[in-house]
Amino acid sequence: MIFSLKPLNILLLLAASASAFTPTAGTVEKQTQSSSTSLLAFDSELGAQAPLGFFDPLGLLEDADAERFERLRYVELKHGRISMLAVLGHMFTTGGLRLPGDIDYHGTSFASIPSGIAGLSKIPGAGLAQIFAFVGFLELVVMKDVTGEAEFPGDFRNGALDFGWDVFSVDEQNRKRAIELNNGRAAMMGILGLMVHEMLDNNPYVINSLVGAPIDFNAGL
Repeated sequence: MIFSLKPLNILLLLAASASAFTPTAGTVEKQTQSSSTSLLAFDSELGAQAPLGFFDPLGLLEDADAERFERLRYVELKHGRISMLAVLGHMFTTGGLRLPGDIDYHGTSFASIPSGIAGLSKIPGAGLAQIFAFVGFLELVVMKDVTGEAEFPGDFRNGALDFGWDVFSVDEQNRKRAIELNNGRAAMMGILGLMVHEMLDNNPYVINSLVGAPIDFNAGL
């Protein structure tokens, strides 16, 4: 299957006049001081680290309280974890790892389903529905702080699964949490890059081509 990118027409809505809504100088100064104070409250939080430090180009944390910060941190962690799994899944299936047997009763084998975005069109509708239902179950029932014992956003141990976490010092715990954040951020960019390059020229692993070891992506599928 060949994918092509179609240009999008973007409509820009222009305001007729903004002068009537211009605040006074005193109001602007107070708002600026309030926003600066709010941002300073988060510039030493976990994740505000080298090389970018505190990075909020969209201003999502302007005038934000601790509850909003923790909500955004949870969303960032969740997407980072999903992206790390997605990158690994993309690499494994590209390397030829597949489940045995068929995905349906019509003889569609797992081995015949291509990697990446191209695989979506090969999975039966019932299979996609099962995937979405399972992910929804995880989101609503499993991956949440059920018992209220979470020590930080994204802590889903619920008093049952510890994995030896509590034996680490606070500094070591923070170091490991920072590693997870950084890896998740890199994975979000990584899976997006794989998807974009697959749709551009069916060559998601550009780095392999650059080092002289190109991958014939989805060859024969």
